[in-house]
Amino acid sequence: MKQTKPWLYVIFLAFIAAIGGFLFGYDTAVISGTISDVTEQFGLNSLAQGWYVGCALIGSIIGVSIAGYLSDHIGRKKVMLISALLFSVSALGCSLSPSFDILVFYRIIGGMGIGMVSIVSPIYISEVAFENIRGGLVALYQLAITIGFLGAYLMNFQLLNYSHSDVIFSSPQLQLIFQDEVWRAMLGMELLPAFLFLVSILFIPESPRWLVIKNKSSRAEKVFSKIYNSIEIGKQKVKSVINFDQKSSTSSMKLLLNPKVLKPIVLGVCIAILGQFMGVNVVLYYGPSIFEQAGLSGGDALYYQVWVGLVNVLTTVLALLIIDRLGRKKLVYFGVSGMIVSLLLISFYFRFSEAIGVGSIFLLVLFLFYVFSTAISISAVIFVLLSEMYPNLIRGIAMSVAGFSLWVGTYLVGQLTPWLLENIGPSGAFLLFALMCLPYLFIMWKYIPETAGKTLEEIEDFWFED
Repeated sequence: MKQTKPWLYVIFLAFIAAIGGFLFGYDTAVISGTISDVTEQFGLNSLAQGWYVGCALIGSIIGVSIAGYLSDHIGRKKVMLISALLFSVSALGCSLSPSFDILVFYRIIGGMGIGMVSIVSPIYISEVAFENIRGGLVALYQLAITIGFLGAYLMNFQLLNYSHSDVIFSSPQLQLIFQDEVWRAMLGMELLPAFLFLVSILFIPESPRWLVIKNKSSRAEKVFSKIYNSIEIGKQKVKSVINFDQKSSTSSMKLLLNPKVLKPIVLGVCIAILGQFMGVNVVLYYGPSIFEQAGLSGGDALYYQVWVGLVNVLTTVLALLIIDRLGRKKLVYFGVSGMIVSLLLISFYFRFSEAIGVGSIFLLVLFLFYVFSTAISISAVIFVLLSEMYPNLIRGIAMSVAGFSLWVGTYLVGQLTPWLLENIGPSGAFLLFALMCLPYLFIMWKYIPETAGKTLEEIEDFWFED
């Protein structure tokens, strides 16, 4: 008799892992509402401002560099616990930082949490999910990132308004954090979801595929049995993973050096790093600053950024619902084409808006179209593909390699954007981002297979075909 899959249990596991995505999104986007105040308070020039934005990405590079190794050796669950602790320490430290250097230090700590969770949460979800809904569940992690973005934008907007109120705190420390230097509250509010993530992880099991790799088959059987609601299927899944891993290689290092495995690793690096040079993080990090350059006040700029976050969330929900039906590649073709069009129009706006008398609302529409195109394509697909592409034995370390390139690209974009905006202007910067979309499309079309509806073992087998 065919067993009923307990969908709710698998969704529960994915939801808990996806809280890491919320923290990823919040920690990444909260910076956008603090740039102006921190720049003014500490007298930062354009390079120092870029360092303030980019320092967390240095932490992300460190985190992603060790996350794969740690997840392959101590388990996916323990690495998620470590990342939750790092987020908590960072949030508290940033809110109380007495100097710019200390603030940067705690931003780097939070960045390490981002780097770790960006690797281990998608891996965990892909390893517990059913193949016919794996794309949607891993995309749930991306949805959580966008909700984190939106949560940060809303929190920044509300805290900014609150700081302009007449409320007086009896505690000088609270007065400093919530009124006088509200950027501290914006960064510190991350402590609440970080603690929730920390506690929630205690209620989920370790990845069953990792347990099999570590010769803990009895524990893996119990997890698979609960996932599939069948003891017999649990045993079969364990045998299947064991047999496939033995067929692939008896040495993870030997497998890592196999030219047929190096191919998806190199391709993963290419799509990861190219995706960062297509403008998405510029919109997320520097959106308010760009809106201010278009003539908006600080409050209006943050309000516009809330709309950017809202469209990001709603579009990711749509992507989550269709990614397993339409496939990964079709979403990329559609979305990246829209990104090119919107980036060219944004470039045109900054070049000619004054001459033709186009208002800032037109810029908001273009930004929202760009965010829609991005959220339904590369943002929804990247973590799905990276969590699917690699063999079981080296999935953690291989994804770390791709993740490392992703965060290096993100750091370079974050660091260079103030310089680009200052020297070639918004028009030139967005034109550059549009051009970077072209090689991404070519790689996806020529080299990346469609992975929708296939088991992780079937995807692995693809790379070993002659």
